[in-house]
This record gives sequence, C-alpha cells and structure tokens, in this order.
Amino acid sequence: MRTIDKKINRPGIRKTTKNRKAARSKAGRSHLTGLELGKLIAATSSTRNEARDRCLLLLMFLHGLRVSEVCRLRLHQVDTQSRELHIVQLKRGFSTTQPPRGDELKAISAWLKQGVRMKPTSETFFVSEQHKPLHRSTVNLLLNTCSKAATLAARQPPLPFLVHPQMLRHACGFALAD
Repeated sequence: MRTIDKKINRPGIRKTTKNRKAARSKAGRSHLTGLELGKLIAATSSTRNEARDRCLLLLMFLHGLRVSEVCRLRLHQVDTQSRELHIVQLKRGFSTTQPPRGDELKAISAWLKQGVRMKPTSETFFVSEQHKPLHRSTVNLLLNTCSKAATLAARQPPLPFLVHPQMLRHACGFALAD
C-alpha cells in the first residue's frame, strides 16, 4: 500500500495569506508613515552595521526597491561623483537612473567608507559581515530587529506592527502620491 506524505505546516517558516491579512488588519494598512519610518531608521543605531542598515532602509524607501533589487545592487550602479543611482527593476519594471538626495548621499558615503574596510569579495553594494553579498533573509531579519527596537524605544510611541520589506515599497508609493 502506498502512503502519501502530507506536508507538515511548521509555524514561523512561511507566512500564509491568512497571517498576512491578520497582520494588515491589525495595523489597518500595509505601508509606513513618515514618522514610523523615522523611528525605524533611528533604530538602526543599535545594530552592528549602522551605516549599511541606514543606507539600505533609505534606498529601499526613497526609490521603492524590492529586497531582491537591493541585494543585487552593484558598486558600479552607485555613482556618488555624478550623483546618479542606476536602478535595475525586476518583474518587468523599468530600469532607470535616479538622483539620490542629500541625506541619502551622506548615508551612501558612510557605507562606502565602511564597506571598503570590510574588503568584500564581490562587486555587490551591500555585503554581509562574512564579506558575501547580502541575502534577502538578512534584510528581513534586519527589519524585524529594527521594528522590535523601535517598538521598545521608551521615548517614542511604539510601532503598531512588525515591518516587512514590502511596507517600505508601499510607503514610497504613498509618499509620492501625497
């Protein structure tokens, strides 16, 4: 007799549509406000790679980048001399050249100074502590850690939810619409 193995549903491994809808309904929206984004960026000061994490969050928000687009960003795509950022969009998006803003340029310069000292083995813009290209799970962990840290900050009201990467992309769209 042939047995059929059923897929074991382990909690915490995958988010189901039901869990996402529950988290969204708890927050009431799927994007961050400017105040919440400020809290999230301020929470990067407690991370080990503050310059990288701050630069990563700013790029994701200001340019509406997906996690995979940020992780695939190369050094030659970021030109601080001519103030251009070459964005390669995935999923049938348009690849464009965008100008970085002043605070973003400062964050990029700070990360480049720190990144050179790390001596990365690849040409990717964001590297991990192991000198390898940054993985999307690391970005998810960063956002989870920063949103918890922003929630625990005593001086500010807490974030009403844990932040996921797509919320930064949505926040960019909402900021452009306003």
